[in-house]
Amino acid sequence: MTIRSAEPGDAAGMGRVAREIAAATGRTRPCGVDYMLSHYIHHPDRILCSVAVDADGTILGFQSLKLAPAGNSNGVAEGWGMIGTHISPQAARRGIGKALFAETLAAARQAGVERIDATIGAANIGGLAYYEAMGFRTYRGNQSAVCKVFEVGAA
Repeated sequence: MTIRSAEPGDAAGMGRVAREIAAATGRTRPCGVDYMLSHYIHHPDRILCSVAVDADGTILGFQSLKLAPAGNSNGVAEGWGMIGTHISPQAARRGIGKALFAETLAAARQAGVERIDATIGAANIGGLAYYEAMGFRTYRGNQSAVCKVFEVGAA
């Protein structure tokens, strides 16, 4: 497995991962190439979007780190990082999330980000467990979402 920065040619594979997650969880999410390009690969607040790729070039998962702008829809403090992790259910439990986060954490440090927010659906038990295992801790939430923070300087 290789971890590298996402490129425009990865958008279709990233969309496939998003569709696989949606099929496995029943949650709806945008999965189109244009969305992957605009929301992850070319997003103006992007710090890093990494993909995990197997030896055949198949995208197994991806992780996005963006800089939180003022007034963002998640209510994340301006200047914090905002992370999203998407791993194919067929590739779960292979250390992909850990490998992706190592790259993301290095990029956060290089960008001077002090805290990273992960806003996770309250019913997403796997996502909550993943972020907890990476060192994120709950700092706020409501009935539909749990917000976890990672203190970059503490790692």
